[in-house]
This record gives sequence, C-alpha cells and structure tokens, in this order.
Amino acid sequence: MKYIVQLSRIFVGVLFIISGFIKLNDPLGFSYKLQEYFGADVLNMEFLIPYALGISVFVVVFEVILGVFLLIGYKVKFTIWSLLAMIVFFTFLTFYSAYFDKVKDCGCFGDALKLTPWESFTKDVVLLVLILILVAGIKYIKPIFPKLPNTVIALLSFIVSLWFGYHVLMHLPAIDFRAYAIGKNLKQQMEIPEDAAKPITEYTWTFNVAGKEQTFITNGSYPNVEGEYVGVETKLIDEGYIPPIQDFSIESDDQDFTTEFLNEENLVIVALYSISSAEQEGVAKLKVFTDNAIKRGYKVIGLTSSGEEDKENIKSQYKLNFDFYLCDEKVIKTIVRANPGIVVLNNGTVTQKAHWNDIEDIDIGNGSN
Repeated sequence: MKYIVQLSRIFVGVLFIISGFIKLNDPLGFSYKLQEYFGADVLNMEFLIPYALGISVFVVVFEVILGVFLLIGYKVKFTIWSLLAMIVFFTFLTFYSAYFDKVKDCGCFGDALKLTPWESFTKDVVLLVLILILVAGIKYIKPIFPKLPNTVIALLSFIVSLWFGYHVLMHLPAIDFRAYAIGKNLKQQMEIPEDAAKPITEYTWTFNVAGKEQTFITNGSYPNVEGEYVGVETKLIDEGYIPPIQDFSIESDDQDFTTEFLNEENLVIVALYSISSAEQEGVAKLKVFTDNAIKRGYKVIGLTSSGEEDKENIKSQYKLNFDFYLCDEKVIKTIVRANPGIVVLNNGTVTQKAHWNDIEDIDIGNGSN
C-alpha cells in the first residue's frame, strides 16, 4: 500500500502541475472555456460569466500549488481533501458535458492537448481513483523537507504562479500552442490535403419488410432491400482529417477578402474581437502605430465581430486610418489573447504578434516601399 500511495502521489502531483501550468500559460483561453461551461447550454450559470477570468486564475493557480504541495508533503490533509473536492467537481463537469454533448473540448490541457469530453471524463475518473488511494493512505504521505524549507517552497510556488499568470495576462502566453502561432502559415493551416482521411459515417436504415421493421447498416449507399422505407439514422464514426484552422475569414458585409489579404506581403491585423469592451489604453496606442505602419508600406486592417456603428465610432473617435472587416469573435480570441492585439503576416505566415501593452516591440521596419 505504501508504494502504491507514493506512486499515486507522484503521478497526481506531476499531472496537476503540468495541467495547471499549461492553463496558467493562457488564463484568458481557460476563462473562455469556463464561459462555455457557465453558459445556458451547459450549467446555465450565466451570472458567473463576468467573473470567468478571476475564477480561471484562481483555479489554475490552485491546481499548480496543490500539485506542488502534494509532491513536497505540505499541509497534507488540506492538500488531499482539496484535490478530492476539485476532482469530484471536474469529474461531474466532464461527465455532464460528455453525456449531453455540450462542450467539444474540455480545456483540461489548454490548446496543448485536445481531449474529447469522454476522454477527459476517463482521465478524471483515473485521477479520482488515484486521489482516493491518497485519501486511504494519507498516513504514508510525509513532508520531503523540514518544516521551514517546505514552507518556503510552498510560498514560492504560490508567488511564482501568481506572477506568471499576471505576466501572461499583461503580455501574451509564453508558449503559443495555437494554429496562429508565430511561424505558422494560415493558408497551410486551412488546407485539407488530397490524401487526408475522409469522414466515416454509419447509416442505419429502417425498412418495413413483410410487415416487420428491419434495420440495415451501410456506409452511405442505399441498401438493396425489397420493402417500404421507414427512415434512416446517421452516426459519425470518424471525423477524418480536420484542418487546424476551420473558421478564419476576413469579410465585409457582401464580400470575402480572406484569400486577398492572406496573399499580402506586409499585412498588419489589428484584432479587436469586441470594440465595445476593448481596453481603451490599448486602443489609444493604435493611431501612432498604424499610421507609422502604413507609411512604411504595410497594409493595415482591423478584424472585429462588432457591428458597423461600433466600427465607425472607433474610427471617428481615434481617427484611425484603416478599415475594419468582420470575423467570428471566437476566432479572433483564438488568434491573439488581447483586445486589441497586433498580428503581422507575410503571405499568410505569422511573423509577429503582440499584446497592446507591447505594441512598441513590433518591428515593422520597412514594408514594400
């Protein structure tokens, strides 16, 4: 029992630290996922949506420090029971999401590793079993270091986690796991290779044959059955190849400019997923930066999900010398974790990205002129 407890301790502690750190690297992304869970389609707790970011930071910092506490044996009872409470809650959440098919990706490992709801539920069940082992064998969990060093390590883990979370919120994630990361070519990320795996769908046909209903399963072809057709049900067996980028577009009310702008050699995108909720201090920085970029030969465009009135108001108020185009809000949030954020493209390849706090760090050099 002693050795099983120690193995469980190491596995649970390391997994909580890794999972927590990945989400702490991108607390905004995790807050967007929490907003999905809080929405009417899942938990119907929309009153929590305005607090999603604060809850996100608390949860991921708590997740990291619980992993550290477990490994070093600090505040053992508090740590074990906190782990149990957290995993019970997340096991319920992932089961609910999977069973009712509410959220396609749990967000457990951010954008680094995508898990289906059922995969996430299975992971949580395994963790629940391991944590129950820790509960049963709590007497075997001892501090690794004397009291003072253990306390210092615990305190440092808390301070470093808070600092790191604040740092990435004020800038951008230290590690970008998304399809819009620097170096990625958006055109390639949107393509489906000719030899890519195709979706596989199972068709269950129902016919009335000689007065009895019978079912026939095919891969799509109409079955050769002598009988009266009753109905058909489809089931997706394999989604096939799904490109990393599926919903990105740059549009006006009546035209799609995606291909045109992705072929620009020097393109600056000002990403404002919601103009009304944009950081005013960041918006105030846009005029000088974008005018300078235009002078240096860059094509500058805005990307937003906001309506025409908001677009005209912000252009007029801040005297912006570029046009805004439409894109899905969720996609813009995925492109850059800032509102506003800056993305520089060269023939569809992301060359630079910045939070509005770091707009001065964007090197626009000389464009095509």
